[in-house]
Amino acid sequence: MIEELNIAYEKFILIGVITQHQDEEKSKEYLDELEFLAFTAGGEVLKRFSQKMEMPNPKTFIGTGKMEEVRAYVEANAIDTVVFDDELSPGQQKNIQKILDCKIIDRTNLILDIFAQRAQTSYARTQVELAQYQYLLPRLSGMWTHLERQRGGIGMRGPGETEIETDRRIVRDRISLLKKKLAKIDRQMEVQRGNRGSLVRVALVGYTNVGKSTLMNVISKSDVFAENKLFATLDTTVRKVVIGNLPFLLTDTVGFIRKLPTQLVESFKGTLDEVRESDLLLHIVDISHASFEDHIASVNKILDEIGSSDKPMLMVFNKIDAYKSETIDDDDLVTERTTAHYTLSDWKKTWMNKMDGDAVFISALHKENFEDFRKVVYEKVREIHTTRFPYNSFLYPEYHSEEE
Repeated sequence: MIEELNIAYEKFILIGVITQHQDEEKSKEYLDELEFLAFTAGGEVLKRFSQKMEMPNPKTFIGTGKMEEVRAYVEANAIDTVVFDDELSPGQQKNIQKILDCKIIDRTNLILDIFAQRAQTSYARTQVELAQYQYLLPRLSGMWTHLERQRGGIGMRGPGETEIETDRRIVRDRISLLKKKLAKIDRQMEVQRGNRGSLVRVALVGYTNVGKSTLMNVISKSDVFAENKLFATLDTTVRKVVIGNLPFLLTDTVGFIRKLPTQLVESFKGTLDEVRESDLLLHIVDISHASFEDHIASVNKILDEIGSSDKPMLMVFNKIDAYKSETIDDDDLVTERTTAHYTLSDWKKTWMNKMDGDAVFISALHKENFEDFRKVVYEKVREIHTTRFPYNSFLYPEYHSEEE
């Protein structure tokens, strides 16, 4: 227990930019998210730096003056790790490393590290390892220059470039091996999905940390790991659920995030097949988060990329117990009313009103409005099932709550 209490957190600083495509408010949002990622990975953020510029510096991401300011802070505070909010090119990473002389990672690298920590099954670990090697390959010359100093002696003399090429070949071979291993597992999982019979398949999708696993536990009465951290769940979980007398399969999938690394989308395509092959998507949204509309857009973008945007979908606005709107005093004539001042009733009158019953508002944690949620899910699953098997329609009447 004492060892757990004396965990030494890495000291982080965060760096972001304000550009014409990413204003100051958006940059702050991304850095807030990056800080939560750092916390999830086991780091302590001491300071943030941001710089307004037309576009990131192609050599060092930020300008020389700001870089000097960062370098002075790193030296004065013995900073372990500097995290950049956008993916750095191999050249940028190498140049920054020389200037700051500490560990340099970017958002992609940080997410990959969290995935490596969270992966439990062999399948998830293989997916993460593939993504890590794909990220590492173009960065070998900058990250592994120490090999030139360490290797030497008989049979080891020669230019460093030869050693780097050898390392590249090793990594490429490993990537090829991992892809074959994943392809084999994907085929096995495809057979498993085919063996699940005629049950309707429902998938939980959404931004990371919106409460998918909590909802999974409540509706399926199971014990899926849930935590208030990003990417608490990586491994796909499938449970048989019965609402009323209607059985169906419910799948909890990996959470999405803005600026999701392309390597992860590619390596997790097997996991995303659970989404592709589902009959109904429950898009879980943390309505208490200030940027929940951006989160919806990010999830929809990824669903579109994997060819699942046209599936039947129910929007589930979760965490209504945590939702708080800002208020304006009656005598305040200066402050302009924005969406931050909307109550839940106000939100329901916006674009959500046009969803024609495809939206429910709940708290999975406290089971608020849970009967409404169960009823809507029952009706949607029933519609899919009876369309597929019309002769079964008499088996599944209108929904009656468990309380009745």
